[in-house]
Amino acid sequence: MKTKLYRQGDVLIEQVAKLPKNLKRQAGENGRIILARGEATGHHHSVNIDAADWWKSDSGEQFLTVEKQAEVTHQEHDALVLLPGNYRVRRQREYTPEAIRNVAD
Repeated sequence: MKTKLYRQGDVLIEQVAKLPKNLKRQAGENGRIILARGEATGHHHSVNIDAADWWKSDSGEQFLTVEKQAEVTHQEHDALVLLPGNYRVRRQREYTPEAIRNVAD
């Protein structure tokens, strides 16, 4: 399977063949799966909860199981379309001399 990568601002979504074991299913918020929140604006990257299941590992890694075509939306970015499948969701990080930190969106 050729890996597909999707990027929306500071969120990177990678298609994976299967999910790791021992994930915990997560609940959504107001009908949405919030993948990441902006620090400054309160904007967020999200998916409609009817289109996907949301999982987290003990270390905080996020995964999605998309059952039907889903859109990842954000108030300042074009929507991304995810086809059915499994995905790892990562917050992109950047290096500064002071620390490694999440990219601010």
